[in-house]
Amino acid sequence: MKKAKYWRKKESGAIECFLCPNECVVKPGKEGLCMSKKNIAGELFAHRYGQVSALAMDPIEKKPLYHFYPGRQILSLGTVGCNFKCDFCQNYHLIEGLAPTEEIKPEDLIKAAKARKSIGIAYTYNEPFISFEFVMDCVVPAKKAGLKNVLVTNGYYNPEPLEEMLPYIDAMNIDLKSIRPDYYRKYCHAKLEPVLRSIERAQKSCLVELTNLVVTGLNDSDQDLQELVDWVARLNPDIPLHFSAYRPMYKMSNPPTPIERLHKAYELGKEKLKWVYVGNAYLDIGQDSICPVCNTILVKRQGYDVEIIDLQGSRCQKCKTEHNFIND
Repeated sequence: MKKAKYWRKKESGAIECFLCPNECVVKPGKEGLCMSKKNIAGELFAHRYGQVSALAMDPIEKKPLYHFYPGRQILSLGTVGCNFKCDFCQNYHLIEGLAPTEEIKPEDLIKAAKARKSIGIAYTYNEPFISFEFVMDCVVPAKKAGLKNVLVTNGYYNPEPLEEMLPYIDAMNIDLKSIRPDYYRKYCHAKLEPVLRSIERAQKSCLVELTNLVVTGLNDSDQDLQELVDWVARLNPDIPLHFSAYRPMYKMSNPPTPIERLHKAYELGKEKLKWVYVGNAYLDIGQDSICPVCNTILVKRQGYDVEIIDLQGSRCQKCKTEHNFIND
């Protein structure tokens, strides 16, 4: 347990947390919505500090990050809780705190990453930002130790804590669940604008890739897909966008994403973006990284089987164009 950051006391004895845009008012003895902060005797504590629900070596492509050390492995950890309550959550056992946890110290995590010859540490599986105190205690010494830090996240941050963490983050995959505010309100129980703000800021500081879960009947219309692509293209057409197939999960029983919708998403994306991928489905499109200048295959993928073909560092070996890969 460790005292939390980013909160203020209220006269009632409650505490207002401003780590994320939920800005929960936490009554004495209660937890915030994310389950990672608790009001104990009038102070806010990260009472699940260092409690890890999962720790494993994963392919970096599983995050998914396709432009960050392709083909390499990264030590990945999750905690419990989230500041969203998505009806289609793919890891709801972590979000509801149903998974058992074990305590790990930041220094032991770094030792584990080094021992496994990992490129770094990925904070993933559930929402890592809610474990801000623990993650900060990891990313700072990890950076000093020569390890890379990766966030797999919903991007639902307030600006001040994001600015504190960003200097230590090398790559992020941010979920952009929809471009419609009403979708976020109804199905994620959150707001869209802070996510867009986080994406806009983060992509100036580190490699950012985006994932859109294509949910049947909810955000898979041509208009939904087109508006999302248009927003990413206006921001930065170099940002890799992953369209991910949805399957019924948690409170959502909509049928799985039809293959034709994934094909359409890919086609719309490729009209305006340089890098479009399709995940959680085995298709003949959206797997390989193809140079947008000369159409050479830079990285070939079949599932998590990855082969670097014509990528040298961040350059296409054929046309010598430099791209937004981190692969030193």
